[in-house]
Order: sequence, then C-alpha cells, then structure tokens
Amino acid sequence: MASKVLDFEGDVAIVTGAGCRSSNEVGNGRAVAILLARRGAKVALVDVNIKWAEETKQFIVSEGGLAHAIEADVSDEQSCQRIVNETVKVFGGLNLLVNNVGVTGALGDSTTIDLDDWDRTFRVNVKSMIMMARYAIPEMKKSTRSAIVNMSSISGFYVEGGALLYPTTKASVIQLTKAMAAQHGPDGIRVNCVCPGAVYTPMVQGAWMTESVRQSRIDKTMLKIEGYGWDIGYATLFLLSKEARWITAQVMTVDGGVSRSRSCYAPID
Repeated sequence: MASKVLDFEGDVAIVTGAGCRSSNEVGNGRAVAILLARRGAKVALVDVNIKWAEETKQFIVSEGGLAHAIEADVSDEQSCQRIVNETVKVFGGLNLLVNNVGVTGALGDSTTIDLDDWDRTFRVNVKSMIMMARYAIPEMKKSTRSAIVNMSSISGFYVEGGALLYPTTKASVIQLTKAMAAQHGPDGIRVNCVCPGAVYTPMVQGAWMTESVRQSRIDKTMLKIEGYGWDIGYATLFLLSKEARWITAQVMTVDGGVSRSRSCYAPID
C-alpha cells in the first residue's frame, strides 16, 4: 500500500505563536498547528497567552488530535529551554519546529527609532528563533526526519512604506534560515522560510484596517483574492513534510503574486 501524502504520524512538533488573540479565528500559527495535528502530529502549542494556546488545543482535541499548551515567552532563553524539555517529556521526542512569533515593533527612521524597542523587537523576531533552535536541535538530531520553518515576511526583501525595524528583522530571518540550513544539513535537519504577504489575520484587524484598505490589499495581488492564515499553514505544512525531503535553505513566498507585480513595493537592489 502506498504511503499517505503529507502524513505526520509519529512526528512531534513545536509551534510558537500557536494561539490567536481573537476567539474562534485562525492566524498563521494556529493554522499550522491545526493542520499538523489533523495529519497525525503531536503538537506543542506555545504562546505568551495560555488562553490563546488552550483555545487552539480545543480546536485540535475536538477533531481527535493530540496537543499540549505551553505558556512561555520565547524572547527568554530559559523559557525556550523549558519549552523543549516539556515537549520531550510530554510527547517523547521532537523533530519539527515552527518559529512563528513576531511583532511589528516601533516606527521611525534611523534618526528617530527607539533603540530599546529596536533591541526588544530583534530579540522577539530573530533571537527567539536562535534560542528555540539551540535547545530543539539536539533533540531533532535523534530523528531521521527533522525540519524547521522560520516565519519571515515579504517585507524582508521589499521596502514597505518606509518602515525600518520590521523589514530589517524579517530580512535577518531569511539570512538566518539559509545559514542554519547550511550548518545543520549534515545533521539531517532541513531549514526553510515562509514569507507571507498581506494575509488577513486577527493580528492586522484593527482601526486602520478599513474595508477600503482591505480591498486595496486584495487588488494588489495577481489573483485578486484574499489570503488567510490557512494559506500560510498549508505552505508550512508542505515544507515540514517528508515530501519536501530534498528542499532546504529555501524561501517560499505566499502572497498571491503581489511581490512579483508592478503594484508591489520597491525591490531592494
């Protein structure tokens, strides 16, 4: 009998930022976690807000999946170590890691940006991925099929509205991914990156997200349709799967084609 496609039976995954600030809605992290669990993975759901993680767990358990919620701040190194230790204790191993946590950070140019916020945002958006990998990789080396996906953004390679801090962190994630892939490839660990475009998630819902702004975002895409957390989830799922066994150090853009259209941001030469 042929093996199942996108089968994660026997796999153990950590998904950071697996909760969602809006009840009963789905962001990127929650989508990834639910999709992994639907295909048989045991999933550790990490979020700074335990209620958000627990709600994701309820989604998974209601469908017959296995999940464990962990309250933790991934910008704290001891917390990262605890996440890995707790996951291994509960599920008996670890071979998949999704570094999904990110914040927008302060606005401003190099003459006005708050430097304390600069450091804090880099710690959340970039250093947290290094700290999670530091403790996850020794466990992942024990598996014959391990993979990491780091969440970046198309802002990592396109200038967006004159912002400085956020796109700089996301560009760092792209280079971090490539370097990690080179360093840990000999250990059998694949490392890839997903770059979402203007996805409509609970994180962007707010006073500035008017219907006209939302429609403008849609109009910039080649497909003229809106992207959701599920679109990011499926892309991440593939990169983690056994079907992607020969794919590493890659940057997958998921943006409806907006980054290849003339209506997009100015490219960084």
